[in-house]
Amino acid sequence: MRHILELHRDLNRDSLPQAHHDYAIELFNPETHRQAWLDLNNLIFANHPDQGNWAMADLENRISEPWFDSEGFFLATQNGVMQGFVWTKIHQDLVNQDPVGELYVVGTHPLHHGRGIARALSVEAINYFVSKNLKHAMLYVDADNEKGLKLYQSLGFN
Repeated sequence: MRHILELHRDLNRDSLPQAHHDYAIELFNPETHRQAWLDLNNLIFANHPDQGNWAMADLENRISEPWFDSEGFFLATQNGVMQGFVWTKIHQDLVNQDPVGELYVVGTHPLHHGRGIARALSVEAINYFVSKNLKHAMLYVDADNEKGLKLYQSLGFN
């Protein structure tokens, strides 16, 4: 049975320092990145019950959601090729709560695991939330995703 954890992190006004990496960080452009992102997403999450096997309509449905903001959708590229991404979501409609930033989807090309892409992108997302003056961030992660848990805990999520 699948067990999903919800992790939280308080944000302060200070941005996290970005570690050195060999990737360019770009913003997702719905007009030019759709197919490359979809292909990479489906490769990364080939066996994932929620995020895998998306059709273009799945992506377009999310892009049309009121919470979608390409300013919070970061890509790691190397020589113009997308190698990873973090897609954020800001929950504005919480009752009696400040808005909360969510690391909605984080993914790295399987051939580039362990090279700091997910960390660099997650730091970029957290700093984006700080720039938006958010006080809290959260994410969902499968309990058996040991690498993901280790990364998120190292970034202050618990």
